[in-house]
Amino acid sequence: MNRGYMGKILLVDLGKNEIREEQVPEKVYEQYLSGLGLASHILYNRIPQGADPLGPDNILGFVSGLLTGTGSLFAGRWMVVGKSPLTGGWGDANCGGTFSPAIKRCGYDGIFFTGISKKPVYLYVNDKKAELRDASGVWGMDAVEAEGVLLKEAGPGARAAVIGPAGERLSLISGICNDRGRLAARSGLGAVMGSKKLKGVVLDGHKRIRPFNREKVNKLSAMCNRWVQFQLPLGPSVGMGLLGALLRILPTAMAMDGMVYKMILRKWGTGGMNQMSPEWGDAPVKNWKGSSVDWPMKRSKSADPDMVKDHEMIKYHCYSCPLGCGGICSMTGKYSETHKPEYESVLAIGGLCMNEDSDSLFYLNELLNRAGMDTISAGATVAFAIECYENGILTSEDTDGLELTWGNTDAMIALIHKMINRDGFGDVLADGSKVAAEKIGRGSQKYTVHAGGQEPAMHDGRQDPGFGLHYSVEPTPGRHTIGSGLYYEMFQLWKKVKGLPRLWPFEIYHKNKKYRASIDQAKQAAACSKYMNVVNGSGLCMFGTFIGIKRTPTFDWLNAATGWNRTPEEYMEIGERIQTLKQAFNIRHGIDPRANKLSNRALGIPPQAIGANKAREVNIDKMMKDYWEQFGWDEDTGKPSDGTLKRLGIEAQ
Repeated sequence: MNRGYMGKILLVDLGKNEIREEQVPEKVYEQYLSGLGLASHILYNRIPQGADPLGPDNILGFVSGLLTGTGSLFAGRWMVVGKSPLTGGWGDANCGGTFSPAIKRCGYDGIFFTGISKKPVYLYVNDKKAELRDASGVWGMDAVEAEGVLLKEAGPGARAAVIGPAGERLSLISGICNDRGRLAARSGLGAVMGSKKLKGVVLDGHKRIRPFNREKVNKLSAMCNRWVQFQLPLGPSVGMGLLGALLRILPTAMAMDGMVYKMILRKWGTGGMNQMSPEWGDAPVKNWKGSSVDWPMKRSKSADPDMVKDHEMIKYHCYSCPLGCGGICSMTGKYSETHKPEYESVLAIGGLCMNEDSDSLFYLNELLNRAGMDTISAGATVAFAIECYENGILTSEDTDGLELTWGNTDAMIALIHKMINRDGFGDVLADGSKVAAEKIGRGSQKYTVHAGGQEPAMHDGRQDPGFGLHYSVEPTPGRHTIGSGLYYEMFQLWKKVKGLPRLWPFEIYHKNKKYRASIDQAKQAAACSKYMNVVNGSGLCMFGTFIGIKRTPTFDWLNAATGWNRTPEEYMEIGERIQTLKQAFNIRHGIDPRANKLSNRALGIPPQAIGANKAREVNIDKMMKDYWEQFGWDEDTGKPSDGTLKRLGIEAQ
C-alpha cells in the first residue's frame, strides 16, 4: 500500500489470549488520518458506555502517525489512548523516541488491547508472528530495567514500551515508557496497562513504509530542514531570565515567530525556558498561589539552563527529527545518568514546590521516569500536600512524620518514594491531587489545581489565557500541547488556511488585548485544536510545527504521502471531526464538559495581588462558550449538536 499508512491494526484480547489482524477501510483514513484520529474512531465505536477504565472493556491502544516512516521530518511521535481512569473520559498521551516507526514496521498503524490477563504478560511482534509471553520475571522492575531485559531477549533492533511500578500499582497518574525512561505520561494510561497485567509491548518488525510520492516528500523535508538548521548565536542563559523580566515589565507584547523558540530548543532543549517563564509569568509557582516575587532569578538559578546543559553528555534526536532537543545528562548518586529534565518536570518538582536543590531535579526526574509516574501530576500533588500541611489540614501524624514545608527537599523525595510505592501517606497521594483531596476532606479541595481531575501543565493561563481555555475545553483536560495564544502566533495557520485571523510576526499589541474574550480568540483556539488533531493524526512533533505552517509543510506532506489532493481547509475539517468525536466520546461516558473547567486559582479568580500576573483574570466562561460555538457544539453545555455530528459523518450512539 503506497499511501503512508499500513492499512491494518492488531487486536489483542488479553483475557482470551487471542490475537488477530483487522483491515482498516480506506474511508477511515480519509476521514480520520491515522494516529490519534484512527484511535478516536476505534475507541468511540468499541468501548461500551460506562466501561470501567480499569476493567476488561476498556481498550488500550498504541498508535503511530500517518507520516511516520514516509521521509517527513518530525514524524516520530507515538500515542497511547484509552478511557482515562484519571478523568473518566477520553485519554491520550504522546511521546517521542523510536517506538513510533516500530509499530508500522510490524505492519500496523495501531495495536489495541482489551481484556485482562490472568498473569503478567508482554506482547512480542515481529514480521512473522505476534504472541503473548510471560512477564512474571520483569513484573516489579522499574521501567528502565524491564525494558533492558525485554530488549535483550528480543535482540538488536527491537523497540519496547513498558510500565514501571507506578503503573503496576494502578496509580492514576502513571504513564508508559520507551527509550529508557521517555514517558507518555498523561491521562493515567499506565494504570490501564497495569490493570490489564500487560508489562510491555516489544516490536521487532522490518516492513517497509511506502509513501505515494517519496520524491515530493523528500523535497519538502529538505526545504523544512533548511529552516531548522538556521541558527543565530545565543548568549548565556542568564539572558533568558532577564528577557523574561523585561517581558513582564513591558505593557506591550508581540506576536512571536516560532523560529525564536526553535533556536532556544536547539541550544538548551525545553529547559531553555526554566528561568524565563517564572519571570514572565508563564510558570506557576508555589502551588499556583505564588508569583515571580516568590521565585525570582536568585532562586530559579537552581534550574539554570546552562547548568543543565553542563550536565549533558550527549544530545539525541527522536526518530526523523532534525532538531535534537533531547539529551542524556550525567548525575551523582544512585543513578549515573538521566534524560535531560524537561521544562515541565523542572518546574513541577522545582518552583511549584519551592524546591531549590539542583541535584534533586535530576534525581527525581530519573526516579519518576523509572517508576513511570507523570512528573507534572506528581509535582503538583506534592505542592498540594505541602499547602495542606501549611494550613493545618495535614499534620506530621498524617504524613508519616514528614515535615511537608516549602522547599524541604528531603521530605519531598521521601514523599515521592511513598507515592510510587503506595506506602502510607503516599497511597493517599498516588492518584493525584483531586482524588487525594476527596480522601483527605477537611476543606483541602480548595488547594487542588486541576481540570477535570488532571493537573495542568506548567504554563499559566493568567499570562496566556489560551492555556487556561485549552486546559478547560479539550476532551483530555489539563493539556498544554494543544493550543494557546502563543501557539497560534507560531503556527501561523492563516498563511495557509482561509478565514483565520491574521497576525504579523513581531506585531506589537497591548497586553490587555489578551484578556478580552472575543470571537477572533475563539477562532484562533478552535484552529489550534483542529490543527493539532491533524498533527497528532500524522505523528508529528508539536515543536517542529512551531516554526510555522509554511516551513513545516504538514498539509503538503500529507498530500505527497497519500496521493490525495486535499486543501488545508479540508485537513482542518478532519481535525474538527476528530475533536468532535473525542467530545462525543466524553458525552457518551457521562462527562459534563462544564465540569472540566480549570480550578479558579489558576484562572485568576480572585486575581493575584503581586507578581507578573497581578490583577489578571481569565474570562473563562465566555471563552468556553465562544470556543464551543466555533465547533457547532451547544454553547452552554459543550455537547456536539446533532447537526454537527451529521455534517461530519459521525453516528450518534
